[in-house]
Amino acid sequence: MLNLSVILEDSAERTPDRTALVFGDLRLPYSTVNSVANQVAGLLSARGIGRGDKVALLCPNLPYFPFVYFGILKAGATVVPLNVLLRPREIAYHLADSDAKALFCFEGSAELPMGARGREAFDAVEDCAHFVVLPATPLATESEYGESLWAALDGVPAEFETVLTGPDDTAAILYTSGTTGRPKGAELSHANMLINAMVADEMFPADPGGDVALAVLPLFHSFGQTAVMNVSVRRRATLVLQPRFEPGQTLELMRREKVTMFAGVPTMFWALLSRLRADGAEAPSTLRVAVAGGDSCPVEVLKEFEAAFATPVLEGYGLSETSPVASFNQLGRPTKPGTIGFPVWGVRMRLVDDDWNTVEGGGPGEIAIRGHNVMKGYHGRPEATEEVMRDGWLRTGDIATRDEDGYYSIVDRGRDMIIRGGFNVYPRELEEVLMTHPAVSLAAVVGVPHGSHGEEIKAYVIPVPGARVGEEELIAWCRENMAAYKYPRIIEFRQSLPMTATGKILKRELR
Repeated sequence: MLNLSVILEDSAERTPDRTALVFGDLRLPYSTVNSVANQVAGLLSARGIGRGDKVALLCPNLPYFPFVYFGILKAGATVVPLNVLLRPREIAYHLADSDAKALFCFEGSAELPMGARGREAFDAVEDCAHFVVLPATPLATESEYGESLWAALDGVPAEFETVLTGPDDTAAILYTSGTTGRPKGAELSHANMLINAMVADEMFPADPGGDVALAVLPLFHSFGQTAVMNVSVRRRATLVLQPRFEPGQTLELMRREKVTMFAGVPTMFWALLSRLRADGAEAPSTLRVAVAGGDSCPVEVLKEFEAAFATPVLEGYGLSETSPVASFNQLGRPTKPGTIGFPVWGVRMRLVDDDWNTVEGGGPGEIAIRGHNVMKGYHGRPEATEEVMRDGWLRTGDIATRDEDGYYSIVDRGRDMIIRGGFNVYPRELEEVLMTHPAVSLAAVVGVPHGSHGEEIKAYVIPVPGARVGEEELIAWCRENMAAYKYPRIIEFRQSLPMTATGKILKRELR
């Protein structure tokens, strides 16, 4: 018997009255979260949904998310969390591809009509039989889109005996963002998810007074799910929910709730620093643990954040296929800013070439990973699984180097590499250099088609507010500071850059 929901059950049993969730003025103890999750499990069970069935969840960072997430797991079913920005056609694709039997869908708002989109998608998928609305109005029993959660739970007992599941049973199917073709569902077992949460939790000593974690990373994403929600629930911390990242509100929540743990993607750290500078304000003082992942964080941002918040940003690395945590700058060994640290407990990493041969020394090479965290495979896609997995090893598509101490550094996503006139150019390296220019606040470098060179190098730059720098002047500076085949020939200034719901810069939209 192994079920990821044990992390909630254990915390509810040992600290029933401790605050588990904070959302606005709402404060919910662990006992309540566990009771509602039990009701969700009872509801699913009564409707014939159990071990091995798939249940989709379309919901932002609201109390509904852990209620339903852990309820699905308790029922023995597999949770399929969906990106809240998906359109009806995309939602329908995910429902059909995952063989979902039910969809729990938040009503949404005028700006983000999740209820309408979810209902349209559900109606288009024949085999998805149950649609449950998570109403925007608290405890509402009616919705224009269908059956409300609270109406469905009426009379369902608050006790439920968790269904027996095995370590290799699928706990979650997490869809990759689909930057290379249609999204694929990474099947993660209860053992994958539980051990990864335990290892991530134990990397940081708990605050004796009880930790407070801020959940602004989307919980539908592997980073937010494991490193924020599951770690927080396991350590009996208080989880402060923020549905949408807004730097001013994030800083206010940090101050008001005395947040001790924060995890984010690099653009979030950059935005928090920009907001502090704009407001001329002091940084919140209670933060003990700051974790960055999802993309490489510019070293300049790491330095500034540590100076402002008096705590270092620890960078890690992982992907949906690895539950997600694979490597980390861990306490007990020196932190090396700009690296992704070294493999976490129980995980092995190596660098490989295109033919799976091990690249000795410092590389560069493609990261391959083996361990308790590696997915079972892509749901319903044996060929795609075979392409990336061999003898338990998963190749990631990420190019890295390794230093003499065993610390890895991402050079770039394999697909982001630019080939200009036969030379390999890694955008990450150029972005790091650009960020050292006093007028550059944020930079993204891409390759654009070129008649004779194959690709030309273009940089998109968000300037520091009030700074005055022209394209020719910045190109000249780049020419002085980068090799002749590397420096960007085109620079476009922007006030913002396109980003995913998780805060990653969407380079495919810039190319």
